[in-house]
Amino acid sequence: MSDGNPTLEPALHLPRELTFGRPKGEQLQEILEGYIASLEPGTMLPSERLMAERFGVARMTVRSELERLASKGLIYRLQGRGTFVAEAKIAQSVMLSSFSEDMRARGMTPGSQVLSQEVVAASDIVASNLEVAPESNVVRIERVRTADGEPMALERAFLPSRRFPGLEDEDLAGVSLYELLERRHGVPVHTASQRIGTVALDDEEAELLGTPAGQAAFLIQRVTRASDEGVIEYVRSLYRGDRYEVHTRLRR
Repeated sequence: MSDGNPTLEPALHLPRELTFGRPKGEQLQEILEGYIASLEPGTMLPSERLMAERFGVARMTVRSELERLASKGLIYRLQGRGTFVAEAKIAQSVMLSSFSEDMRARGMTPGSQVLSQEVVAASDIVASNLEVAPESNVVRIERVRTADGEPMALERAFLPSRRFPGLEDEDLAGVSLYELLERRHGVPVHTASQRIGTVALDDEEAELLGTPAGQAAFLIQRVTRASDEGVIEYVRSLYRGDRYEVHTRLRR
C-alpha cells in the first residue's frame, strides 16, 4: 500500500487546463477516474485546493466530482485526514456459486458472523418463493458474510425445514451453505434465478456492514433449485455498493 503523494505526478501527463466545449465537471471526472485507476488502494489524493489550481476550476467543482467518485466507491474520505483510493470492487459472479466459493476463487478467505439460525413459520412471500404452504416450517439463516475479515454482505436465507432436518443446528461460521447441502443432505444446487436492485442501507444494516447509513447497496434476491426442480432456497442479500459491481456480457 502506498504512503500517498500530495501532488499530481507529471509522469501521468495530466492536462493543466480543461478544454472548451464540454462541461468542466465531466472532464474533471474522466481525468480523475483515469488518475485513480493508476494508483494503489490507500494512496492519498491531492487536496481540493491543489486540484482546483491545477485544472483552473473552482474548489466546489472539485468537491462535487470527488463526491461523485466516492458514491461510485472509487475513493473514500476520512475527516481531517484526506481522500484516498478505495480497494477495487468485486464483480458479482455470473456463475451459480456460493459466497464462500466466490471469495475463495478470488484468493480471499471467506467468513461468516451468524446472527440468527432458527426454524420459523414461513411468511406469505417466503412461502411463495419456496413453493410451500404459508406458515410451513422453514429454516431462517441470517449471516454477515466477510472476505479477509471485512464485512461484504448481509444475507437472509430461507430453506424448507422438511427437506433439511437439523439444518438449524449446523455450524455455519465460515461454511459454504451449498457445499453443506450437498455433503450432509445429498442435495446439490442445480439452477437459480435472481433479481438485482439497489437500496439504501438503514441504520442497523449499515452498522452490520461497517458503512454509513444511507450507503447504496445491491439487493440480490435468489431462488435456488435442486436437480429435481424443487426449490431449496430463497435468499435476500445486501451487498455493499462501495465494494461490489455487477458485470454482464451481452451478445447480439
